Amino acid sequence: MDAMLQLLRDLTEAPGPSGYEGPVREVMRRYLEPISEIEIDHLGSIIARRTGLTDGPRIALAAHLDEIGLMVTRITDDGFLKFQPLGGWWDHVLLGLRVEVHTRSGPIIGVIGVKPPHILGNDERTRLVDKKAMYIDIGAASRDEAVAWGVRPGDPVVPVGPFTPMRNPDLLLAKAWDNRVGCAIVVETLRRLAGEQHPNIVFGIGNAQEEVGLRGAATTTYITKPDIGFAIDTAIAGDMPGVGADDAMSRLGQGPAILLIDGSMIAHAGLRHLVIDVAAEEGIPLQFDLMPGGGTDGGRMHIFGSGVPTVVIGPPVRYIHSASAIVHRRDIEQTVQLLLALIRRLDNETVQRLQTGM
Repeated sequence: MDAMLQLLRDLTEAPGPSGYEGPVREVMRRYLEPISEIEIDHLGSIIARRTGLTDGPRIALAAHLDEIGLMVTRITDDGFLKFQPLGGWWDHVLLGLRVEVHTRSGPIIGVIGVKPPHILGNDERTRLVDKKAMYIDIGAASRDEAVAWGVRPGDPVVPVGPFTPMRNPDLLLAKAWDNRVGCAIVVETLRRLAGEQHPNIVFGIGNAQEEVGLRGAATTTYITKPDIGFAIDTAIAGDMPGVGADDAMSRLGQGPAILLIDGSMIAHAGLRHLVIDVAAEEGIPLQFDLMPGGGTDGGRMHIFGSGVPTVVIGPPVRYIHSASAIVHRRDIEQTVQLLLALIRRLDNETVQRLQTGM
């Protein structure tokens, strides 16, 4: 397995739902510490700093560490676990899902219980099962047994979704591509910057608690005080049955996507133009997308201080917010190439022009 695939695997297989991102942060730290200065904030976000020009503009590349997950809220008398979602789960994809409950004593395998269709009434077969009716079965016979195994209310729960290259080896199947693929892009971009001079100070950031309200982005933006912000996140791939061009425009293998608008931010016009121009100059295909139903870390970055020109860039991903998502390796590589090209051009003069023009 080559170095990039190993990085992707290490990141996606690390457990890290919102509020419990420690294992993912430690993966990023392991890769970033040899090439940058590291800071951890009090919410658990990681900030890596690479200085090119000491009086150059401050450029933030921010991905988020957390994946959607669950939290144990109660243990029933019979040893089943009730749970609270962490992030935006669609109820359809939860039933029958294998999960790991991460206790202080170690992980315990479980499954989200579901009645077999044989005993469902006609009305039940056509209804969506509400999360409140679901439970996690860890094989415990009682509350006392579950407690003896180390289960406690508040324990995080993550889906089981191992890193798996598909028959087409450029397609990578795993949990948590939203947004471990962004974390990998941040790491790889800083790694390639290590051997060159650039006209700015670059911060590679892994934010905590994005999926529950863009919380880590608030504290890391306060710490880094960027002049330019790039939120590195996933776009929603639309190349699947039942999805129209007006629902999701980007396609796997066709290059990174820039979000024109999401539920938290409108892309800064000047910076958007720069991204388009640089992509064309570098021969990097660029897609356009929108995500009016969800927010990104850019939503917190762009309103810091007197305002930070910010855009969201990232590879399209199929089936985000499930335990099995697909990303194309070429889109990851081209996102890294585009960010490197932008960083090389973001000198003081260019940034000042972006800050004063709209």
